[in-house]
Amino acid sequence: MSTTHEVVNQAPPREGLNEYLTNPALTEAVKRFDAQWAADGLTEVGALVGRPDFQHDAELAHTQPPRLSTHDRWGNRVDTVEYHPAYHRILGAAVEHGAHTSCWADPRPGAHVARAATFMLFAQVEPGHACPMSMTHAVVPSLRLAPELAEQWLPRVYARGYDPAPRAPEAKASALFGMAMTEKQGGSDVRANTTRAADAGDGTYLLTGHKWFCSAPQSDAFLVLAQTSGGLSCFLVPRVLPGGQANVFRIQRLKDKLGNRSNASAEIELDRTVGRLVGEEGRGVRTIIEMVAQTRLDCVLGSTAGMRQAVAEAAWHTRHRGAFGALLVDQPAMTAVIADLQLEAEAATWTAIRLAAAYDTEDAESVAFRRLATAVAKYWVCKRGPHHAYEALECLGGNGYTEAFPLARRYREQPVMAIWEGSGNVIALDVLRAMAREPESVEAVDRELASALGVHPAYDAHIATTRTLLGRTMAQPDRAPAQARRLVEALALALQGAVLIREAPAAVADAFVAARLGADRSLEYGALAPGLDLASLVSRA
Repeated sequence: MSTTHEVVNQAPPREGLNEYLTNPALTEAVKRFDAQWAADGLTEVGALVGRPDFQHDAELAHTQPPRLSTHDRWGNRVDTVEYHPAYHRILGAAVEHGAHTSCWADPRPGAHVARAATFMLFAQVEPGHACPMSMTHAVVPSLRLAPELAEQWLPRVYARGYDPAPRAPEAKASALFGMAMTEKQGGSDVRANTTRAADAGDGTYLLTGHKWFCSAPQSDAFLVLAQTSGGLSCFLVPRVLPGGQANVFRIQRLKDKLGNRSNASAEIELDRTVGRLVGEEGRGVRTIIEMVAQTRLDCVLGSTAGMRQAVAEAAWHTRHRGAFGALLVDQPAMTAVIADLQLEAEAATWTAIRLAAAYDTEDAESVAFRRLATAVAKYWVCKRGPHHAYEALECLGGNGYTEAFPLARRYREQPVMAIWEGSGNVIALDVLRAMAREPESVEAVDRELASALGVHPAYDAHIATTRTLLGRTMAQPDRAPAQARRLVEALALALQGAVLIREAPAAVADAFVAARLGADRSLEYGALAPGLDLASLVSRA
């Protein structure tokens, strides 16, 4: 072999690592928020997703994306989506380990935290399958509003088996759920929906209309919004009806998306499609909002998982590649970048797990806190994801820009969490809505922020500024929308600072306050103030 083809100074594949045990922020947060009992299971998942074959499956699922067949060879309408077997293997493993509904099926202290950590470990390596995992998890509170449907579907939703075949509900031991809310003329304005539902008189409704985005169209059932004589209502629409007849569920096309390519997203037509009412007529938004709240939390989890993948890949590369007489990670400029990327991932991880813990109890304080805090975190963490992925990608230089390495895929993936379940303005306005309609949520968040006062002057000053902004916004509701993003950003940084000051190692909290709240902060990663313990941060990456 020619000596010009000898490979030197390249990082080995980052594989064979336990992605749970090598993530100190996640392991510490799981322990702190009452889920240490799940450590063995999370360690098992961490080893699984770190395996070379699992990572190869993740690559195959994205490079061999799903394909739509609307008709069979004889011209019969079939509306099937075909996935690479790698996608099914990943989805099956995630279901087996309870990434979808373990917290509902086995409720106990820390159950939502354990499920969140499981979800994040799978999403770190393959994010597309997280969409049906999230929706299946999130459908549970909505289904409970219809006891008869809950009795039929929840045992299947809780099941740990995965069966992708389209069968009658009574013939399946497990089920995955999707959702279809938005339409082409309305988007986030779901009250503008034109899909109609006519009462069939036998306990079912017949739905007719077009949905612009239907996530995971291969799912066994969906929650769908449609107009009735009583107003916008929520319906359960199965793909296959009892007895085995296919429901009318015409997939018009699959979206050609920027990222999230392993997961199919479709436009669908409903034509006298059979559905069952969930909740009350005219209260469809109130019914499905329970599902939306849970999926917004999962957007935070998914973005955080992506940050962990990004900084771990960047740290791995820079620890194994040398330049100008030293490893890249030991070059001061690169040390600062890796430390700052890790700092962002730390803040997201601690915030995400703190939020998940708020879903483990139903006391008034937790319910009020999570109402506002989930929206705030969803806005900020998801918006931080794309630039974080880009900066990590740059650490790999030209390698990062190629499809042979996972960070190009991650860079394309991160924006979807910021868009799904409400893009930036929708979420910022929802924060204003929560403040106006549920003032107890503001009080709960303020108590959270107050719990970390008195340690860092810069944090205390930020809280004072945030409270002033909050008071002015609430006092001038007509001007509030123009200031919504500014307020939500301030609240998000305050929430992250609070949990880090209280719970994270001092080196992490000190660096966060200096880098994100202090007077000497910068707009770019790696421009950190002198005197911070960067070596400690880099070691955690």
